[in-house]
Amino acid sequence: MTTADASTNTDSRATSAMASFAARYVLIGMYFGFVLVKAEVLSWYRIQEMFRFHSFHMFGTIGMAVVVGMVTVWLVKRYQLKAVNGEAITFTPKDRSWARYLLGGSLFGVGWALTGACPGPIAALIGAGLTGFIVVLLAAVAGTWAYAQLRTKLPH
Repeated sequence: MTTADASTNTDSRATSAMASFAARYVLIGMYFGFVLVKAEVLSWYRIQEMFRFHSFHMFGTIGMAVVVGMVTVWLVKRYQLKAVNGEAITFTPKDRSWARYLLGGSLFGVGWALTGACPGPIAALIGAGLTGFIVVLLAAVAGTWAYAQLRTKLPH
């Protein structure tokens, strides 16, 4: 076997391992999307119920996510857990000014109320056959691009 053959073989194994690694994440993401659809947290009607204070369903789901997040952060800090690749997980202190969070949260909430979708589950909604959310996805991408263009001019 020549050096070129060995290099090609190593590259092939690395590519295969990376594809396998990526496939696991795609499958986990698909499963998570399925769970979101079945739990009705992607339902436009459920989201509208939440914003009108007609149902506890979404508040309960979001509240549980906050609790799980808090416990996870506490466990990571308490036991100094590391990432899958062995790197230390660090938490950066956040800016305590309230104005930026009020403005950003309000814009996020208005977009969520108007479209019935926060950015995370847009792909799951499209995958569930709600193709109208392709427009929402394009708007989210456009908003992300606009933020990237204006980032240096915004208060951070």
